[in-house]
Amino acid sequence: MGLIHTNILLSNPKKDSSESIEVSALVDTGALHLCIPEHIGIQLGFDFLSASQREVVTADGKRHLVPYVGPIQIGFENRNCFTGALVLGDEVLLGAVPMEDMDLLVSPAKQSVTVNPESPNIPISIAK
Repeated sequence: MGLIHTNILLSNPKKDSSESIEVSALVDTGALHLCIPEHIGIQLGFDFLSASQREVVTADGKRHLVPYVGPIQIGFENRNCFTGALVLGDEVLLGAVPMEDMDLLVSPAKQSVTVNPESPNIPISIAK
């Protein structure tokens, strides 16, 4: 399976003047969070001085202390969610938590992301 990218909309709901930014995101079901590069965070108007921090372990096994900003709104087709974002890397990475929140599926055969065909109109969640 190759790398899968998908287009998503990002916005900062705390900024009235903030417009959505359409970005290509690397889809990574092995990652938990949304990750954004610093320039995207700046463009969305996040304040890094007051950002909380998270310690993250990257694929090479190294630990890093990175800013954690939010809320950030993610839009994909007829879905959206609110989450936090780790600020690191040089491209947007869409992890499992926001994909689960929007009820999205990864199709390795089609190299794409789709809404769950069993709930095409509204995301479904299990809350037990």
